[in-house]
Amino acid sequence: MQMDLKLNISQKQKLILTQIMQQSINVLQMSAYDLREYIEKEFEENPILEADFNLIESKDNIDNTQLSKYLNDRYDENYNYQHNNEDEASVFNFISDKKSLKDYLYEQLGEIKSDIKIKKVVSYMIESLDSRGYLENTLEEICSDLGIDGEKVQNALEILQSLEPCGIGARDLKECLLIQLKNKGILDEIIKEIVLKYLEYIADCKYNYIAKELKITPKEVQAYGDIIKSLGPKPSRGYYTGEEVKFIIPDAYIVKIGDKYNVIMNKDIIPNITINNLYKQEILNGKNKKEVEYVKEKVNDAMGLINDIEQRNNTILKLLECIVKKQKAYFENGQEYLKPMTLRDLADEMALHESTVSRAIKDKYILTSRGTVKIKDLFCNGIVSSGINGEGVSTNTIKNKIKQLIQLENKNKPLSDQAICDLLKKEHIDISRRTVAKYREELGIKSSSKRKRV
Repeated sequence: MQMDLKLNISQKQKLILTQIMQQSINVLQMSAYDLREYIEKEFEENPILEADFNLIESKDNIDNTQLSKYLNDRYDENYNYQHNNEDEASVFNFISDKKSLKDYLYEQLGEIKSDIKIKKVVSYMIESLDSRGYLENTLEEICSDLGIDGEKVQNALEILQSLEPCGIGARDLKECLLIQLKNKGILDEIIKEIVLKYLEYIADCKYNYIAKELKITPKEVQAYGDIIKSLGPKPSRGYYTGEEVKFIIPDAYIVKIGDKYNVIMNKDIIPNITINNLYKQEILNGKNKKEVEYVKEKVNDAMGLINDIEQRNNTILKLLECIVKKQKAYFENGQEYLKPMTLRDLADEMALHESTVSRAIKDKYILTSRGTVKIKDLFCNGIVSSGINGEGVSTNTIKNKIKQLIQLENKNKPLSDQAICDLLKKEHIDISRRTVAKYREELGIKSSSKRKRV
């Protein structure tokens, strides 16, 4: 076997990201909250930087008096809005203080008259609760850890489970529900059996099956199911559990003055960054070479940060101005008027790379007359309707129509996906049954068989 070794030289184009480019990309994709933390960290590490927090600077063509009145009339002066990814807006999203769930439990425990040793076991259990308010350790493990008998641990568990919020200290979902039912005084043998044996069937609304098993009517099962579904699966919900809460800080305001929508960047979140003049003089007059090199390095870092922030703001401003033009009907009339718009559409119009647009809108929010809106939520694919004008309809609009149809349906005979599909076609929205099913599932709405009421 003969081996022929040759040396070939080839030329390839390859993009190598420098440290400066990487920092610029990172700053662009930071949320306002993260950017503020990043700037504070830079101030701690770079003595060259100086900061001056100024009021909002608006464009020259906007009346400052009108703008000030608009903002003061509508929004809190701190512009801080709490964000919760798990739940829709509720009173629990705006907890007034940071008294933790454990603090609340200890307060109640202090008012209970019981043996001091039992109270110490309860305290141990409180410290063993997970983020849902469930007791992670088994009773056997607690006995072993504390070196005590099972009777004391059982007594401690009963005390813990008697505290508020109801369901605290449960070992699993079923026990959590049973504690709540007992507390409400509605724990009979039938509902207890449903919780212990048929919880999954209740979730799927299989009332007929449960009715046959328990020898009661489907309507009775449905009534029990409604009670069970009204209970809370997480006792800790609404209480601070020690996890740091992040706040939504809008990067910009969309303000309508007269007939025009204006984009106002939120300058309050970022200080006016400058370079300390004393250090500039150090470079010009410094005699110690090492000190001069150090100062030069820090000045370069500071200039890089200032440029990155300015570039970030300019990119976001231009993107938002483009979005406002495209989505004026949305800002005027609401969600149903959101037009199809993709990252590619915006990237092509602004002569930017799609990834740049993606980074620029990542975790960014705007404050509008309709509330705080995630910029990403203004993007959606479109489906061409079968109407005369053939205009595109956004997926969000279609989802809203599906949701409305289901809300208005006869609960005894829920609409099938095909029936919804047929109704949408009458409105010149031509989509398949499978697409209807997909959007319905994305909305968290169950199938017609599981929505049926007896």
